[in-house]
Amino acid sequence: MAHLSQSQLLRSRRFLPFFCTQFLGAFNDNVFKNALIVMIAFRLAASEANFLINLAAGLFILPFFLFSATAGQVADKTDKSVLIRRIKLAEIAIAVFGIGALYSGNNTFCLMVLFALGVQSAFFGPVKYAILPQHLKKPELVSGNALVEMGTFVSILLGTIVGGLLAGQTGSGQHGLLWISIIILTTAGLGYWISRAIPSAVAPVPELKINYNPVSQTRRMLREALKKPSVFYAIIGISWFWLLGAAYLTQIPSLTRNVLGGSESLVTLLLCCFTIGVAIGSLLCGRLSGGRVELGLVPIGAAGLTIAGVLLAFTTGGYQPPAEATVTAFWAAEGSLGILINLTLIGIFGGFFIVPLYAMMQERSDPSIRARIIAVNNVLNALFMVVAAVLGIVFLNLLGATIPQFFLIMALMNAAVAVFVFAKVPEFAMRLLIWLLSHTMYRVNHKGLERIPAEGPAIIACNHVSYVDALLLAGAVRRPIRFIMYKPIYEIPVLHFIFKTSRAIPICSKQQDPAGYAQAFAEIEQGLKDGDLLCIFPEGQLTKDGELQPFKAGIEKILQRTPVPVIPMALRGLWGSFFSHKDGNAFSTLPRRFWSRVCVVAGDPLTAAEVKAEALQETVLDLRGQHR
Repeated sequence: MAHLSQSQLLRSRRFLPFFCTQFLGAFNDNVFKNALIVMIAFRLAASEANFLINLAAGLFILPFFLFSATAGQVADKTDKSVLIRRIKLAEIAIAVFGIGALYSGNNTFCLMVLFALGVQSAFFGPVKYAILPQHLKKPELVSGNALVEMGTFVSILLGTIVGGLLAGQTGSGQHGLLWISIIILTTAGLGYWISRAIPSAVAPVPELKINYNPVSQTRRMLREALKKPSVFYAIIGISWFWLLGAAYLTQIPSLTRNVLGGSESLVTLLLCCFTIGVAIGSLLCGRLSGGRVELGLVPIGAAGLTIAGVLLAFTTGGYQPPAEATVTAFWAAEGSLGILINLTLIGIFGGFFIVPLYAMMQERSDPSIRARIIAVNNVLNALFMVVAAVLGIVFLNLLGATIPQFFLIMALMNAAVAVFVFAKVPEFAMRLLIWLLSHTMYRVNHKGLERIPAEGPAIIACNHVSYVDALLLAGAVRRPIRFIMYKPIYEIPVLHFIFKTSRAIPICSKQQDPAGYAQAFAEIEQGLKDGDLLCIFPEGQLTKDGELQPFKAGIEKILQRTPVPVIPMALRGLWGSFFSHKDGNAFSTLPRRFWSRVCVVAGDPLTAAEVKAEALQETVLDLRGQHR
């Protein structure tokens, strides 16, 4: 399926207007929020300022609890492009009130406007992620999410910097307030104007009756998410990342002042490192995913978050602050580079972790309730961010931990959460092994894979060269494959875990195990009736000499019971690899080749009536050619 690269996608009308709209919205929210917080901090006594700053943070998050459930229903009931324009019109009105609030100097008025911005963000959240699967092709979904995550974090950073800097220029005779007003009103107006170019995204359930009770609606959607464990645990993983990010970012000002001995400018530098890291990680994730929702990158992201978090804890814990509180002095101090690198790595691995999870949640949610599922995700994100604040209070204030010790605790907690999620959804570990295999020992090319039906029952028939044939096919074909495989191979340690996770069907000869043979055929028949894509190696065994072995008649028996299309496929270039039987037994020597070129080739689908074992063997042989 033809799809656009990240740079091409960013220039397409299907994506660019939406990207710019959400970028400007996130920027505007953070300009106002951070300008308000800085003005409160410098205008009031410390005790009163701390109370109002925490109240401001709470008022911005509160709407996600109150209105996300309703927002998800509205997004499923309304054309999303129309809804976005209405939300952007509301942003213009809020900007006008916000300007009045800032000029009035009335903190209550300002906090009311901040609450209204939170409401607007709560309604925009479900639309933001639910619209992507409607406008993007499946192979573009990860790239689209990568660009959105990159844009979101960059806009948050820019809004934070601009709002904070201009708020510091609001004294007598200064023009910071005027510039804040111009920026938020212009940005809101520009966002609405650009949103008019977003293509239509038809409502999946226009007849939906809205339940305005946030508690019962959220509970109902959680039950829906639990019906698909992969979706539910993707939500848990996303929410955990927001908890982890909030835990780190909330402590950066205190870390800078009390541990690093730096100034406000160092706070900005540290925020830049984290944000730029997330942007880099998101874009890299999009490129490394190869046009699919590559879940194998999620465990890499989780491991990186833990390792970088532990290193950050030790580098900050052993840091000796310089005498001067300047960025220059910090840069010259021993250990400063390690702090910046580790904070950037946390952002990069965070991008690896979160982008595939967002894409997975979107792809696997039922389109008719997708926005409502995303709304539940937003509720849990907000809840987990509150938990991050509670954890900070418990460890730093009640238990007396230092900030480096708190970072270490969070890194170890991340490892525990990752193990829990991956145990619940073993597909993550399976995809990681497939990704590592196809990005280390083999360089896999594809040819003709668009001939595989995008949905509906079908059988892939392929030659059998090595013990990793199934892994390479699973990594190449975008649809999940259920493999019909020789039982002794199915039971090989480590590989057994992978095959069981992917619901492979073990089979052996009727003479060896009559009951197992009958059970395998019953499972095959049921899988095809359920619309699964199955794969069989008709040779029934690995080749011992590199040549194609005679195809057995088992595939004809399968098709007699359940006639479905058959896609002939061939693996090229695997003979002689570490996992093949060339020169004796497989695994008998250390791997001699890395980045070996392997090609996965698919032929034209055959009807069940056309398939005979001998003729199918000739077709696969033609596809393989001389490339064993």
